[in-house]
Amino acid sequence: MTVKSQKKIESFSLSILPMTVADIPRLHQLSVGAGWMHRPEDWAFALQLGDGVFAADEIGRVAGSAMLYPITDDFAALGMVIIAPRLIEHGTDHWLVEQMLDRSGGRDLVVSATPEAYPVYISHGFRAGRTVFQFQAVVPETVARVPGARAMRAGDLPRLRAIDAAAYPVSRDQVLDLLFPISTGTVIERDGEITGYALSRQFGRGQIIGPIVALNEEDAIALTAPHILANAGGFVRVDTRQSEGPFRDYLQASGLKLVDTVISMARGEDRRGTGPQRIFGLINQGIG
Repeated sequence: MTVKSQKKIESFSLSILPMTVADIPRLHQLSVGAGWMHRPEDWAFALQLGDGVFAADEIGRVAGSAMLYPITDDFAALGMVIIAPRLIEHGTDHWLVEQMLDRSGGRDLVVSATPEAYPVYISHGFRAGRTVFQFQAVVPETVARVPGARAMRAGDLPRLRAIDAAAYPVSRDQVLDLLFPISTGTVIERDGEITGYALSRQFGRGQIIGPIVALNEEDAIALTAPHILANAGGFVRVDTRQSEGPFRDYLQASGLKLVDTVISMARGEDRRGTGPQRIFGLINQGIG
């Protein structure tokens, strides 16, 4: 389908424009107004990962945004779908999602939906999956040390790509190419074989830990603990689909608090990782 690039709302019109680096200041204002913690640098990183559009009125005010992360030729993620609150009732959210569907090239799609956006995605053929739990807080100085992981080395990267590809529905090498240079990492290695890894990078008010990819909850804790310890006294965020269990208990024992939830949704083929590794912490809510 071809979606109209203009939309009439009451006494003004909105036009769809492609995102560029030059638009980041306006996009940042939009996300701040929606209560998102993204910095301009986080918007720049998102633009490296994918392509986006935004809706603007005749005098350049941004009313909404949406991005498509084309991870492979047949799989993509939607993210940064933000609507100015005053325009949600006018169907701007449906219009922006339609823009992304039109640009998706028929790819299978995933998205993390807020409760407010959930009906929009359902109406466009997405299916509900697991809940994503957003944990974050300023970590206390007394956070416990947990042994078991070592620091990531450059020679580890090929194995980390293989582990990630087994845990995620598709290989996301292009995403990892951008993540590795800006992240610190930990790995689990036993008898010379790496079986799990975790990355931490600057985001929003502090650090976000993810992805966290491990065989089990105990390994996920060991991988995450050095990152939390390294940022004791600072702000840390982890997005996880663990609804209960030792890993979630560890996050809470480290001072992280549950502040929000979104729903993982998919459109197209039902894709799953082949294992045995699982994803305990997301890169971000857009990509997973």
